[in-house]
Amino acid sequence: MHPFLVSRATEGEPGSARDEPGSNSLSSMVSTLVPTLISFAVFVTLFFIFRGRFRRLYQPRTYVDSVGQQRKTPPQAPGFLGWIKSFRGLRDEYILDHQSIDGFLFVRFFKILIIISLLGCLITWPVLFPVNATGGAGRTQLDLLSMSNVASDRVNRYYAHALMSCIFLGLVMIIIARESFYTVNLRQAYRRSPWGASRLSSKTILFTNVPKTISQAELFEMFAGVRHAWVASNCKELTELVEDRDETATKLEEAEIQLSRDANDNRIKAEKGKKKAFQSGEGVDKYVNPKDRPTHKLKFLIGKKVDTITYGREHLAELLPKVEAEQDKHWNGQGDLVGAVFLTFHTQREAQDAWQLMQRRKTKPNSKLSARQLGVLPQEVVWSNLRVGTAEHWARWFLVSAFITVMIVFWAVPVAFVGVISQINYLTRQFKWLEWINDIPPVILGVVTGLLPVIMLAILMALVPIICRLMAKLAGYPTMSQIELQTQSWYFAFQVVQVFLITTLAGSVTTVIQQVLAKPDLVLTLLSENLPKASNFYISYFLLFGLSAAAGTLLNIGGFVTVVLLGRILPGKTPRKIFQKLVNFAGPMWGSEFPKWTNLGVIALSYSCIAPLVLGFSTVGFTLIYLAFRYNFMYCYENKIDTQGAAYSRALRQLIVGVYISELCLIGLFAIATGNNTMAAGPLAIEALLLACTIAFHLTVRQSLKHHEARLSYVDPVPSATHAEDGFTNDKHGATSHGNSNATASANNAAPRPSRIPGFLQKIINPERTSVANLGSSLDQFYHKPQEPLPEAIQKRAYFNPAITSPTPVLWIVRDDMGISEREIRDTKKAVPSLVMTDEQAIFNEKGKVEWKGQDEGKARDAPVWEENIVY
Repeated sequence: MHPFLVSRATEGEPGSARDEPGSNSLSSMVSTLVPTLISFAVFVTLFFIFRGRFRRLYQPRTYVDSVGQQRKTPPQAPGFLGWIKSFRGLRDEYILDHQSIDGFLFVRFFKILIIISLLGCLITWPVLFPVNATGGAGRTQLDLLSMSNVASDRVNRYYAHALMSCIFLGLVMIIIARESFYTVNLRQAYRRSPWGASRLSSKTILFTNVPKTISQAELFEMFAGVRHAWVASNCKELTELVEDRDETATKLEEAEIQLSRDANDNRIKAEKGKKKAFQSGEGVDKYVNPKDRPTHKLKFLIGKKVDTITYGREHLAELLPKVEAEQDKHWNGQGDLVGAVFLTFHTQREAQDAWQLMQRRKTKPNSKLSARQLGVLPQEVVWSNLRVGTAEHWARWFLVSAFITVMIVFWAVPVAFVGVISQINYLTRQFKWLEWINDIPPVILGVVTGLLPVIMLAILMALVPIICRLMAKLAGYPTMSQIELQTQSWYFAFQVVQVFLITTLAGSVTTVIQQVLAKPDLVLTLLSENLPKASNFYISYFLLFGLSAAAGTLLNIGGFVTVVLLGRILPGKTPRKIFQKLVNFAGPMWGSEFPKWTNLGVIALSYSCIAPLVLGFSTVGFTLIYLAFRYNFMYCYENKIDTQGAAYSRALRQLIVGVYISELCLIGLFAIATGNNTMAAGPLAIEALLLACTIAFHLTVRQSLKHHEARLSYVDPVPSATHAEDGFTNDKHGATSHGNSNATASANNAAPRPSRIPGFLQKIINPERTSVANLGSSLDQFYHKPQEPLPEAIQKRAYFNPAITSPTPVLWIVRDDMGISEREIRDTKKAVPSLVMTDEQAIFNEKGKVEWKGQDEGKARDAPVWEENIVY
C-alpha cells in the first residue's frame, strides 16, 4: 500500500518519474473497497432483516418489564429492561439519560472527529488538491493528490501546505480546547445535579496506606462530615469458601436438571416405543438407571468419582455454616485489616473538601494516608489490590510500564512484516526468488497488498488491550475505572507507535531500500518523497473500519453466533443460563475502545496537509461508525465501567498527538527540501513557528483546565443532607461526626486562583452557554430529582467485600410431569435446610428442551434468580 518507487532521473536528481514503475494505489484501494463494500451491504441488509426477528439481540431494551408496561430506565441504571420505543426522533441526550455520561461522550467523540475531518476537507481540498495535482513530479492515481507530487524545483508551493496547516491545525486545537472545557463543565454539572450529588458513591472516598492501628474514631475526627466508614479486611479465605460454595451449588443445580432431563427423554422414548423402562416405580426411579445418575471427579482426572447430587448436598450442608460464620466475623470487624478504608460523607461538598485537603502535603491531616479515588463505585473495586500501598503501586507501575515499553519495541517485528507485505509487488522486482508472485492475477494481488495487511494488523492488535489491562491490574490500581484509564493510555501509545508510525516507516523504507544501499546520502531525500505515499495504506484502513467495523457493530456477529445460532443448536441447558443471556447486555470497555478511534483521528490529522484525501475517507468512516454506535447505545449496550467522562477527556488530550505529528512531519519534509532548494526555508520557518505556538497554547490550556476543574470543586452542589436522608442510624457501623471543622476551612482557603488566559480566548474555548450553570439547566430534564435514599441495610453493605455479603444462591431447576423436581426439592430441603431450591417458571417442552416462561416476554423480574440492580 506504499505503492511505488521513486527512481532517480538520468541526471542523478531525485524526483523524476522517468523510470518510475506505475502506481497501484488506486487498484489497492478498489481491491479493498469492493469486498468491504459488499460485506457492508450484506451485513446491513442482514441487520435490517434480523432486527425485527431477534429482539433480544438487536433491541433488548424494547422488552417490557414485569408488569407488561413500557417504562423509562432511571438514569445510571443499566440493565433495566424496557425504556425505548422508537429510534426515530431520539437525540444523543437520551444516551445520557438512560445509559451514562461515558456512553454519551463516546458517541459525541465521533461527532467531533466528523466535524474535524469535514472541516479539514473544506479547508484543504480547494487549495491543496490543485497545488499537488499540478506539482510536476509525475505521480499518478491517488498519489497525484498528495504532497509527493510536488517536484523539487517547485517547493515554493509548500507555502500553501504551511499556511493550510496553520489554519486547519489551529482550528483543531481550538476545537479540542473548547471540547475539553465543555467536558469538564458537563462532568461538574452532572456531579452537582440533584441526582448525581445524592448518590452514595459521589460522597465516598477510597483511602489506602491506612495504618492498621488507626481507630474508627480517629477516622471520623480526621475529616469534617464523615458519616460512615468501611474498613477493608483480608477476605482471601472467605473468598475461597464462597467460590467453593457457588461452584458446588452450580454443579448441584445442573445435575438436578440433567437427572430430570434424562428421565424426561427416556419417558418420551418409552411412550413412542423406542425404549423400555429401566425398572418398576415412578418418576426417576422408572426412567433413569441408577448407574446413569450425574457424577463428577473431585479432582481433575485423578480425583475420586462421586454422585454429584449426593455429594453436592453433603458438601453444602458442611460448607454453608462455615461461610456464614466467616462472613459474620468480617461483618463484625474481626478480620485482618488490609490498610484500606472507604469514607462516606454527609454531602458531596464535604467529600470534595476532604479530597482537596488530601491533595496537599502541607495541609492533609495524615501524611501516610493516600486518597486514591473520589466517587468510587462498589462494583468497580478491585478488592485484591486494596492492600497495595502507594510505594508498592509505583514500583509495580514502573515494572509493568517497562514491560509495556519493551513490548511496543518488539511488537514492531510482526507489524513491520505487515508493512512489508503491503510492498510485495516492489519486493518481487528486487528479489528474483519472489518473482512467482507476479503470476498471481492483479485482482488477487491487490487484495494481498491492500486488504490482507489491514486484516493481519487488526488481528495482531486485538491481543494488545488484553495484555495492557492485565498489566494495569498487576500495577495495583484499586478500581476498574482506573485500570481502564491506564489501559487507555498504554493502548493508545501502542496504537500510535505500531499501527501508525512503524507501519508507515516500514512501508516507506522498503520502497527505497535498493537506492539507499547504492547511495546512503539519499536516504533523507528518498524518505521525504515516499513518506506522503504511506497515506494510501490508511485510506484502505479507513475503508475497512468505516464500512466493516460499522456494519459489524450493527450486525453484532459474535452475539449473533452466540445467541442466535448456538442458541438454536445448543439451547441453554439450565433456566439460569437462559435468564443470564436475556439480562446480560454487552458493553464497551473504554480502555480498548477509545484508543482505536483516537488513533484513527491522529492518522487523519497527521496526513491532513500531506495527503488531504485521507480526510474524505475519515469523514465517511467516522460517520458510519457514529451511526452504528449510536444505535447500539440506544438499543443494546449497557455501561460496564463508569469513568464519569474521564476516558473522553483523556481521548481529547491524546488527539493532540495528531497535531504534533502533522507539524513535525511537515517540518521534516520542508527541512529536507531546503537541501535542494532554499525556497523551502520560508515554509519551514512558518511551520516551526506554528509548532511553537501549538506548544504554548497546549500548555496554557492544560494549566487552565487544571485550575478550572479545581475551582469548580469548591462550589457547594447541594444543601447538606439531614440524618434522615442519610439512611443510617447512629451505630458502630455509621456513627455520625462533624469531625475537624478546620479541615473545611483549610481546604477552602487553599482554593486555586483563576488561571491567566486571555479574555477573548476564554470566550471562544469556554463560552457562557457551555458553563456549568447552563449545562446544569439542560440536565434538569434527566437529573432534576435526587436519588431515593437507599434502604439502610443496602447502604451498610455497600463497601464490604462482596464475599462478606454474598448470599447463598437460589437453585433453579426444571419442573417435569413426573414430579421429579418436587421430590428433589423435598430431599434437598431435608439435607440442607438453609438452601433454597425452586422449579418455578421452568419446564421441559414437548421436545425435551428447557424453557423459561419469561424468556419471550422479557419478564426478567419474575425470575426466581432476579437481583435488582442497585445504583450506588
